[in-house]
Amino acid sequence: MTLTATEKRTILRLARASIESHLIGTPPFRIDPEKGAMTEDSGAFVSLHRGGRLRGCIGTFASPAPLYKTVMDMAAAAALKDPRFPPVAPEELKEIKLEVSVLTPLKEIKSPEEIEIGRHGIYIVKGRARGVLLPQVAVEHGFDRHEFLDQTCVKAGLTPGEWKEDATIFTFEAEIFKEG
Repeated sequence: MTLTATEKRTILRLARASIESHLIGTPPFRIDPEKGAMTEDSGAFVSLHRGGRLRGCIGTFASPAPLYKTVMDMAAAAALKDPRFPPVAPEELKEIKLEVSVLTPLKEIKSPEEIEIGRHGIYIVKGRARGVLLPQVAVEHGFDRHEFLDQTCVKAGLTPGEWKEDATIFTFEAEIFKEG
């Protein structure tokens, strides 16, 4: 899926409006999109940043809802329901910058050598443990392939290296865009 510049701006506007609606009660921004990428069903993650630091991130790999609705739901969840952070306070809104990652479907891989840093995100499943890191995380932190896998394990509550035995590894790609 490829979004136009106008669709990206609209999605970011919808995400922000969804957060504002939940936090300060402004009326939700409504659109009636024509057919196009915004109306397709797709997974998406919404990341919130404040002062250059992560402030919340929630997403889903697949959704039966149109992309614009999924992004609105994930934006509100990132602001209010990320268990790693307290809910965003209304006075923080002006400092929050939004980033949206629209995902391709998951692809199970057989070898870690299939992972391309900067292109792929990783989803690891081992038993009941699950962890995901978006493609941009490896680049932002300078991870090589093995460190990226190790850090995805840590995110899943596993120890580094557990990806080597009895774990299922998936990759995905993302179209990433942000405010500012």
